[in-house]
Amino acid sequence: MQNNLNNLSVLTGSIENISNAAPLPPFSNEVISFLNDLSKRLMAEKEYSDIVTFAFWIRQASLMIEKNKYDDLNTRLGRGIIFHIAPSNVAINFAFSLVAGLLAGNANIVRLPSKDFQQVNILVNIINELINNSYKYLYPYICMVKYPINKNISDELSKNCNIRVIWGGDKTIANLRLSPIKPRAYEITFADRYSAAVINADLYLKEENKQKISQNFYNDTYLSDQNACTSPRILFWIGNDISKAKKVFWNNINSLVTDKYQLSAVQAVGKLSALYKAAANIDVCSCELNNNYITRLELDDLSDNIMDYKYNSGFFFEYNISKLDEIIAICDEKFQTLTYYGLTKDEIECFLKEKKPHGIDRVVPIGSSMDFSLVWDGHDLIREMSRKYYII
Repeated sequence: MQNNLNNLSVLTGSIENISNAAPLPPFSNEVISFLNDLSKRLMAEKEYSDIVTFAFWIRQASLMIEKNKYDDLNTRLGRGIIFHIAPSNVAINFAFSLVAGLLAGNANIVRLPSKDFQQVNILVNIINELINNSYKYLYPYICMVKYPINKNISDELSKNCNIRVIWGGDKTIANLRLSPIKPRAYEITFADRYSAAVINADLYLKEENKQKISQNFYNDTYLSDQNACTSPRILFWIGNDISKAKKVFWNNINSLVTDKYQLSAVQAVGKLSALYKAAANIDVCSCELNNNYITRLELDDLSDNIMDYKYNSGFFFEYNISKLDEIIAICDEKFQTLTYYGLTKDEIECFLKEKKPHGIDRVVPIGSSMDFSLVWDGHDLIREMSRKYYII
């Protein structure tokens, strides 16, 4: 892999050695031991909640729970080399993708986010220390790189991979598909998606610990500037006392974001521009701004083009419903995660079975939208990143 790599920076591992990495069985003891030690090292980085969350997920106890969900691991091996392209605007996403590839038994080339995140630097430094010392046998399985948009480099890395994993949206996918992969190789893509939340107003008003709900909603949205595909863009309210619940809910959120969230001038102007654009093009019956930390657009109708006017940094559509079935109007294939408060699992399951939406791959409580799972966007990553063999 030497051609056309002049502008490639290798931060971890070696491009030359990765082709020598033999496929491993999924959830190998070597990988789980490495990830458990990585977890212990990362737990000290308490300044970054996303690192702590990642560290908690890769503990041995957590991974063994995941392993026990599979009943055919003894007849599976990794597929070879995975080329991961991480999104530029989410710090830790690359690490979850890397771990999925390792757990499935593969060697991994990971293109890191183009944006400079301190969390990335912390992870790269600790992983380097581990694979250059106690875990040298995993050195050929982890290669993390950075490079500017460059088709020649993407061509070179793509033509040698067995799986290409693309995070980052429709445009990124289209551009990378100009770089061919081997005939037996295939892609796992995570395209542009959006998410929503549904709140039972009456149960929210009865909730004693509203501060916890506020913090959970903050974690789902403001923590990533709503850049994550899992972040709710639209809130559906159900119940009898919706007006009162909205007032209490948004007052609590406003208190939290004015204390914790940093809104730049560029974000503020962008939100205002997005507000005017949305109001001019879709059925909006009211708009509310709370010091521009919270921008709310009350919808008069659910049209299928609402998400064409979405924005981030605390930009929310709202719509009142009398039953969950009414959200089906926007449940297209781009609808990824539905977060909820005050609904039962039976209600949600009934809706999914009866209405059979084209979208909604995940349904999780408010506060859990960014919790990573080895089943993501409808993909079972362990099974899709490994191959099954038969002996007769």
